[in-house]
Amino acid sequence: MRAYRFIAAIIFGTWLVCGPAQAQKRVALVIGNSAYKSAPKLGNPVNDAGLIGGMLKKAGFDTVDVRQDLSAPEMRKALREFGTRTRDADIAVIYYAGHGMEVDGTNYLIPTDAALEADTDVYDEALPIDRVLVSIEPAKQLRLVILDACRDNPFAKTMKRTVASRAIGRGLAKIEPTTPNTMIAFAAKAGSTASDGDSRNSPFATALAEHLPKPGLDLRKAFGFVRDDVLKSTANKQEPFVYGSLGGDDVPLVPAKPVATGPQANPQSELRRDYELALQLGTRDGWEAFLAQYPEGFYANLAKGQLNKIGAEETRASAEQKAKAAEQEKTRLIAERAQKAEQDKAAAAAKVAEDARIAAEKQKQIEQARAEAAEQQRKIAEAAAAKALAEKQAVEKAKAELAAKQAAEKAEQAAKPAADRQLPEPEQKVAALSPGAASTLSAADLAKAVQSELRRVGCLTSAAEGEWSSAAQRSLTLFNKYAGTQLDVKIASVDALDALKAKPGRVCPLVCNFGFKADGDQCVKITCRAGYRVGEDNECEKVQEKKPVATREESRRRDTDRKQTEAAPSAPQASGQMVCGNAGCRPVAKGCRLGTAKQNHGVTVTTEICN
Repeated sequence: MRAYRFIAAIIFGTWLVCGPAQAQKRVALVIGNSAYKSAPKLGNPVNDAGLIGGMLKKAGFDTVDVRQDLSAPEMRKALREFGTRTRDADIAVIYYAGHGMEVDGTNYLIPTDAALEADTDVYDEALPIDRVLVSIEPAKQLRLVILDACRDNPFAKTMKRTVASRAIGRGLAKIEPTTPNTMIAFAAKAGSTASDGDSRNSPFATALAEHLPKPGLDLRKAFGFVRDDVLKSTANKQEPFVYGSLGGDDVPLVPAKPVATGPQANPQSELRRDYELALQLGTRDGWEAFLAQYPEGFYANLAKGQLNKIGAEETRASAEQKAKAAEQEKTRLIAERAQKAEQDKAAAAAKVAEDARIAAEKQKQIEQARAEAAEQQRKIAEAAAAKALAEKQAVEKAKAELAAKQAAEKAEQAAKPAADRQLPEPEQKVAALSPGAASTLSAADLAKAVQSELRRVGCLTSAAEGEWSSAAQRSLTLFNKYAGTQLDVKIASVDALDALKAKPGRVCPLVCNFGFKADGDQCVKITCRAGYRVGEDNECEKVQEKKPVATREESRRRDTDRKQTEAAPSAPQASGQMVCGNAGCRPVAKGCRLGTAKQNHGVTVTTEICN
């Protein structure tokens, strides 16, 4: 795991810890006292407080209050405000770096305004450790106090003793917490002193920042690693110690990270976030710390440019101060009526200083312009890289989903059994694309996506193709008609794709082939009962009996039969006809027939004629 070795002035962002552990509320108070008024200034406490504060913020703590060089009233106020925040917290942490001392078995933290001329002054000018424990007592799961205050006590040598029997110990005294789930960590074992080390941070603070933020690492094991590191770095002269006890379950300061299931984060995101926060801080210490963490690469070059800018500003300010001092010296000499030579010398010095100031001002402007140009180039490069990555991912995702859908459609059609039911074209759903991703599709991909959506809403029956054909234009025209839209049918547009995706189901009515009828979202074959068939109007109608149609051969045969019958003599038989006269009506006799005959008066009458 990367070591968190940034300086106190830099707190690079918040490390977001995902998962269920995020529900825990974690608060912290960090105090670093270096500038003591009645004792030599300490070099590391302020740096150590900044390091631990930044580590806790990156570890995802809800609130981290970092205070530096506090007087006694300020320390009491900070503890009082922190006690309010711990009332609804699960984990509460206090880190203190500075002077501490033990008097009669009680440990005290020493504010920067303490004088401690006598041993009894400690009761009024310092804060007992019990006051610190009271402020974290409301926390529900873990109460942790880390004391990097075991340094040599400079007040012990000059402090007056009011009672000879009053004991003033070396380092801090052993302490046993009375509340459960409370741990107190000393930078050095009770009765011994801690080392500030030769670097910017103490060995104890460096080891804390290295091991405490490891996700899922139990605190007891983490402090074990801290102890090993400090012993190694101090040649076994300093041994950190932990007092108090926890339960059987692991108690990590930072919950374990969940296993990543989605796309992994960009490895440059943390570097970029650190750079932007250093840019917001805008100090030499910040940029130097950034370069110590990231010594090479694109962002390192940008950071060096920012350092050049700050150096130019510092040179300008120094030149301006020298010019002001020279001008003041010149005024003083004139006021005291100095000799002309001295006045000329002072005037020349003032002119040289002014020229140096002007040159420094110009150099500052040049470096500032370079830094601004480099920063603008960085933003443009990052935006272009992010846009290209997003477009590439969107296009690849859309192509993959379209290919998967089309493969599934072909497999389903191949496996579909033969039946009397004609099913409509299978619906296709195109992967939902964001407006930015859809706009990056090629013309062929966009045409194919629009045709796939037209198939899904029932307006296109042919397969989706990469060409915007006349069939696709007619299908989009049908969609405009039934959806009430006015989309341009001549081209496949993103607006058309968005309008189609907004429709959850079929828009165009289902059109079935002859012999089939619509049944919900399917075409079903029309089945007629016996004696009926499907007519031209696609409805069942009764089957009409066919009348025989005479052919030329049959007509010849009938004519021949008729001629033979007429030529044959008539056979005597009862004709079944009736003949009527004055005597009444009777049947025509057998062998006779009805015919016409003329009487004497020339009148033609119907009468019975016999052979």
